[in-house]
Amino acid sequence: MSTEIISDAPFQLGTHELKSRLIVGTGKYQTYELMRDCLEISGSEVITVAVRRERLVDSDGRNILDFIDLDKYTILPNTAGCFNAEDAIRVARLGREILLGLENPGADWVKLEVLGDTKTLLPDPVATLEATEKLVAEGFQVLCYSTDDPMTALRLKEAGATSVMPAGSPIGSGQGILNPNNIRICLEYLKGDDPDYPVIVDAGVGTASDVSFAMELGCDGVLLNTGIAGAQDARMMAEAMKNGCKAGRYASLAGRIPKKLYATASSPETGLISPSSRA
Repeated sequence: MSTEIISDAPFQLGTHELKSRLIVGTGKYQTYELMRDCLEISGSEVITVAVRRERLVDSDGRNILDFIDLDKYTILPNTAGCFNAEDAIRVARLGREILLGLENPGADWVKLEVLGDTKTLLPDPVATLEATEKLVAEGFQVLCYSTDDPMTALRLKEAGATSVMPAGSPIGSGQGILNPNNIRICLEYLKGDDPDYPVIVDAGVGTASDVSFAMELGCDGVLLNTGIAGAQDARMMAEAMKNGCKAGRYASLAGRIPKKLYATASSPETGLISPSSRA
């Protein structure tokens, strides 16, 4: 008797076809060696690098790129640290130039962040929309960090965003998905006439169950950094996040049973042996 292996369709993100639906960052790790190990363990094929914030060389003179296999990973340049559209566009262009020089396939896209303030690190919706329109016009595939507001998400898609990435909760907060109903509405609005449109939860993920929940809601992927880098055992958490992503995806595809107020017996209710039966 043969056993059929469960498989999933590739994750189509613009022109990029991926197997892993988990995208991880490179910041906040205690050492480059730890970062390298966690990237490997996570199974991710795409990793984000904050072009503006990232220190390419550490205090010992070591370059972060020496710990990233550029033949294995597609780099997703990140405009983190930008608070207006002009700066974000400038950083996006810089990221493209760097990756073109490195001959990495990530040169054609950008993870767009235009932040509203330093306390919440939530996006400025107006500036994000402005930057999206201009970057799309320049040929970028734009992955937009957004709030979980469905109308904002829809406007970003209409502006040409390759993917809208609503925040589960504030960046680095580890609170998980605070408003799943808004995420559900975002999914409905963005996928209503385009079921293959990629929606990724970005920010706030603290543990594997958060990743799994995002995928169970119907999201196509999860982007995270601090949840792994800040864990007490980052390598073990990287493994947990990988498995949580896969488990949530499979659960979403499989379709959960409906929730009921009362119990339903698992065993058959017909053909029962009578308590009074005697051998």
